Amino acid sequence: MPKVLITTVPFAEIDTLPIRLLKSAGIEFVINPYNRKLTDVELSELIDDFDVLIAGTEEISELVFKNAKKLKFISRVGIGLDSVDLINARKRNIKISYTADAPAPAVADLTIGFMISLLRSVTISNNLMHIGKWHRIFGRRLSEVTVGIIGVGRIGSLVLNHLLGFMPKKVLVHDVSNAKKLPTALNIEFVSKEELIKKSDIVSIHVPLSSTTNNMFTKATLLQMKQDAIIINTSRGGIINEEDLYDVMMSGHLSGAAIDVFRQEPYNGSLRQIERCILTAHMGSMSVDCRTRMEIEATEEAIRFIKGEKLKGEVPEFEYINRTIK
Repeated sequence: MPKVLITTVPFAEIDTLPIRLLKSAGIEFVINPYNRKLTDVELSELIDDFDVLIAGTEEISELVFKNAKKLKFISRVGIGLDSVDLINARKRNIKISYTADAPAPAVADLTIGFMISLLRSVTISNNLMHIGKWHRIFGRRLSEVTVGIIGVGRIGSLVLNHLLGFMPKKVLVHDVSNAKKLPTALNIEFVSKEELIKKSDIVSIHVPLSSTTNNMFTKATLLQMKQDAIIINTSRGGIINEEDLYDVMMSGHLSGAAIDVFRQEPYNGSLRQIERCILTAHMGSMSVDCRTRMEIEATEEAIRFIKGEKLKGEVPEFEYINRTIK
């Protein structure tokens, strides 16, 4: 029977069904002994005796593949593939699946939460209250601003659905396709990325990290945004240049930012110094229901592979064509 290595953290903490599924199928498995995100060196030292990997966001690099002599399948808990060397996986005939739909509702919810928190300076007021300062801050409502959404795939489209309850003054959308069906009740306009960046009060990013989105937001781009605009990234680290964002915000440009994903995780960078920049620990998918669904789906897919059954979440060809950046 093939052996399974589970590296994603946490795993089966809320719902033990994934472990029960593996045990009932008689599959031998090992859970990440470090109980944290692995480096590619650590993963390369663990992987040699395993046929299947249930993976998180850790880097699965050429070094890992060189030591993965028996590896035949990767079941990714989540959707992002920027940490996976897809080309090396294909060269070695290693199949890959992901849980594409499961994280979307939780990420969309968090995005709306960021919008409201930044517009109303919730975190700044909270910090002031905790040090004994009572200061009421003027803010803005979602119904009074122009929201820009970059990418209207699984998550971006859910964000638009949530916005129906707030009815922003205008919604600007930029996507690789202008043919997507979007909520007609919203005042939506498809525009160029450049126009969206210049005219939006809130810019929310919902695209994968790829050769075309890597460093999409540099200092020059950020400075094209309105002086009091807000930027939100719940997609992937690397789309916003973090050092440039720090410089721009330190100069007084942008009224707020919310960043859930980082180039290097765990994050330990200079944005921690900026009070009006909300930082969260890549927790977009970490609602109880969505995280549980992701783990169960990834485990079921691993079992299907081991049993020789048809896979349900195999990574489509376009992901290989538009291979992600390291």
